Amino acid sequence: MIKALHGISTNYCNILTDARIARDTGYDSLELLSSKLVRYLDNGGTTRKLKQVVDSYGLTTGCVNALLEIERYQGEQKQTMLKEATRLTRAAAELDCPTVQILALNGIDDQPDATVMDIITENVDTIAAIGEQYGVRYQIEVIAFTKFRTLQQGLEVIRRVGRKNVGMVIDFWHLYASGSMPEEVAKMDKNLIYGVHFCDGRLPKPGEPWDQMVLRNYMPGEGEVDIQAWTDAVKATGYDGMWSAELFSPNRWEYDLYDIATQCRENMTQYIG
Repeated sequence: MIKALHGISTNYCNILTDARIARDTGYDSLELLSSKLVRYLDNGGTTRKLKQVVDSYGLTTGCVNALLEIERYQGEQKQTMLKEATRLTRAAAELDCPTVQILALNGIDDQPDATVMDIITENVDTIAAIGEQYGVRYQIEVIAFTKFRTLQQGLEVIRRVGRKNVGMVIDFWHLYASGSMPEEVAKMDKNLIYGVHFCDGRLPKPGEPWDQMVLRNYMPGEGEVDIQAWTDAVKATGYDGMWSAELFSPNRWEYDLYDIATQCRENMTQYIG
């Protein structure tokens, strides 16, 4: 098992500080936020320097998270999306990072369900072809407050695309909030699980908006998600890859981030064993 510090858990850090915190608090790997990576590169940083730092700390880079809005499918918007995909994929390859996360947001929620699936399938196929050139794979994250939201939709896209470099990330909160069940995960082919987001949260109350800053502001064990059930479901598949401590918590982001990183790792270890 590989334990990774998710860049959202230390949201206000830059990427080099994330690496130092991960080293000092006992992690094996990093899940880099793409926004931090792009900001680092746009301000003079290089993947070569970043890799040197990560290597010197005895860490790996396990995932770049994420290429957003993969539902962009028309004209200039799609071309922009593919340029972003190429940039993140190239950076991942230069960091010896095997995985880039991809996800859709609300850009095509006005389309029929069948059309949503067709658009996502076509775009994931095109993105995956980019990854094949660089030796990089992609983990699909389904987002609970969009039309492309369930585990089964993600698996269907993987089946339709039929490429060997497309899989899923098992995000406890998103899957719980979309209505997916741990039992569905337990039946998965472990080779289709590229990562795990170890996180908690709750559903919106009647009339409450889907505001992640509110709904996900929980340490695992504090929210509605049955963390042990989801953990056991992943373990039942035989998966032994990267588990990423993801704390989407405006409250905790104001704490000492070394303490938060330590607490996240210890909390994750408590459930995984």
